[in-house]
Amino acid sequence: MDRDMHGNAYPILPDGEEGFIVEAARMKFGPGMLAELGGDALSLGMTRVALFTDPRVAATAPFGIALESLKRSGIEVVVFDRCRVEPTSASFLDAADFARDGGFDGYVSIGGGSVIDTAKAANLYATHPADFLAYVNKPLGEGIPVPGPVKPHIACPTTCGTGSETTGVAIFDHVEKQVKTGISSRFLRPSLAVVDPRTIDSLPPGAIAATGFDVLTHAIESHTARPFRSRPKPESPTARPPYQGANPWSDIGSLQAIRLGGQWLERAVNDPDCLEARDALMFAATLAGLAFGNAGVHIPHAMSYSVAGMNHSFTATGYETVEPMVPHGISVVLNAPAAFRFTGPAAPEAHLRAAEALGADVRGAAPADGGELLATRLIGMMRATGLPNGLSALGYGEADIPGLVRGAAAQQRLLTIAPRPVSEDDLRGLYADAMRYW
Repeated sequence: MDRDMHGNAYPILPDGEEGFIVEAARMKFGPGMLAELGGDALSLGMTRVALFTDPRVAATAPFGIALESLKRSGIEVVVFDRCRVEPTSASFLDAADFARDGGFDGYVSIGGGSVIDTAKAANLYATHPADFLAYVNKPLGEGIPVPGPVKPHIACPTTCGTGSETTGVAIFDHVEKQVKTGISSRFLRPSLAVVDPRTIDSLPPGAIAATGFDVLTHAIESHTARPFRSRPKPESPTARPPYQGANPWSDIGSLQAIRLGGQWLERAVNDPDCLEARDALMFAATLAGLAFGNAGVHIPHAMSYSVAGMNHSFTATGYETVEPMVPHGISVVLNAPAAFRFTGPAAPEAHLRAAEALGADVRGAAPADGGELLATRLIGMMRATGLPNGLSALGYGEADIPGLVRGAAAQQRLLTIAPRPVSEDDLRGLYADAMRYW
């Protein structure tokens, strides 16, 4: 499938990549599925489990149901409840020390993407010990490939956002460098995702908004990514990167996730009693995770890592009980309208499809209008759900742009997935455009 490419976009290479890999995670979805967790763990050969969570989730009924299911199945469980919301290098190391000394043959994570990513990292460093920066993505780390499989991991998300339960990526805040980065490997993808929509029934509206917009940006970035056929052919079959670019398989999940988000996100935030809306967002999160775990994400996520990494004083609505920080979904979506205006000319048809799926009125629109229509629809949804009005609402200003650009420019693994090249000058303009939207 050749996708539209115009302007200064990446061209389809006649002698380049011809195939793509689908490495989807196993997934179980439905209300009440956490009650079956013990049987799932036994099926993966687990007898002594490290159960990762955070203090808030540990106090909820769904966590109690999951813990009881594991114990009822005869599995020995040791709980690690020190997972940090928006993990840091220090919190990853703390979890790795716990895992390394525990003699575990399996891992279960119950929480948001921060908890799931922490379990991935702990599993990795306990199974394949190394200096912390060894596996961290370049240029902040050494980028050494993970040498082989890790222990079985069942990921049970309790937010409708990150899609981490289906991906081989673990993200953390490199506090010293004031930027987020991560570890990427297909070996980190959980063995099984158990997605129980009842886990998000008690989430406050602000958390639903932040995580729900993470779903949308994942999906839109995946659908508007550079085509997989614009990459050079790999030197060997094993050399294809985890993020391969947009492809026919990823488009299926990304477009449906965009449709579900456009239809249900505002309702899920503004009507907490509407379980149908929250169930739809939970499924959209899993679809988006499957799509971007295959195709990749690009500019909004690359820009987000310095937005979050440079700000540890902001308190978002719905996150008043945790330490000040910029929640991941907010740090991403505040960049998205500016980014999609920029990428629209490089893949106009894809942007127009995404705008229509999100609910924009595209009657009479030309493909060239896709980026602007997509940005306008996103901004309307952001206003309707009480999100901050751009980066300035987080306290950023013109003087912060050089630092923000430095952090984003380090995310070449993501920037190269965009449908057009991105320079530091481009990033300066994008951050300026993202300061205020209305």
